[in-house]
Amino acid sequence: MTWDIPLAEFDADSAVLIEPEPGPTSGAIPERAVICFFRDVIDEVCGDGRAEVVATFTWEHGTHELFSLQVGERRVAVFHPGVGAPLACGLFEEAIATGCRTFVACGGAGAVVPGLALGHVVVPDAAVRDEGTSYHYLPASREVSADPAVTAVLRAVLDERAVPHAVGTTWTTDAPYRETTAKIAARRREGCITVEMETAAFLAVARHRGVTFGQYLYAGDDVSGETWDHRHWHTSSARRDLFWLAVDAVLRLP
Repeated sequence: MTWDIPLAEFDADSAVLIEPEPGPTSGAIPERAVICFFRDVIDEVCGDGRAEVVATFTWEHGTHELFSLQVGERRVAVFHPGVGAPLACGLFEEAIATGCRTFVACGGAGAVVPGLALGHVVVPDAAVRDEGTSYHYLPASREVSADPAVTAVLRAVLDERAVPHAVGTTWTTDAPYRETTAKIAARRREGCITVEMETAAFLAVARHRGVTFGQYLYAGDDVSGETWDHRHWHTSSARRDLFWLAVDAVLRLP
């Protein structure tokens, strides 16, 4: 069938020409992985030999290391996925091909609703698919939902630690410089509480590949008002805390 919009032309039947391949490995690959968007936190936790580099993914801009981090008696893989759904999901695919099977991502997001304080934790239970990558993994739809069982585990971790949090829909977009006031208002009416660039695609890839995936976000910049409030969100102490929450959650997931 021919569509007016190419992104609606999902093909579930034909063979693909390129399959993701494992990166060069130099050690055992943990099945559980944290996808961390915070380079500063990865450097702090895994850098200078504090974690073992067990695989390397190479893209035109450079390399992404897959670390194996010792956490008690267990090991967790850690890697930075880049920014934006196409790159992040390319690396997600390669981590799956390399042997990881259970994932929790941690990253920042813009606050779409007023009153979502800087650093407030958000557990997305669905994502509006306003990007392109997810449409190559699932048929066209407005939203993609998270696995409720995974979301329940992520919430349990927060409840046990008495971490205030919100659960709701996130808006995934490819174009942060096209978050217009009208679109933001429309997404807020639709029920979105945050905006970011990868969640919908992550959820679609996870469903397509049959792996376990959940995500923590923290409220960073604020796009809910008449002007953008940066809030110096890259310096929030929530980043380190969110990473360790993700580690706890990924170790609890079945």
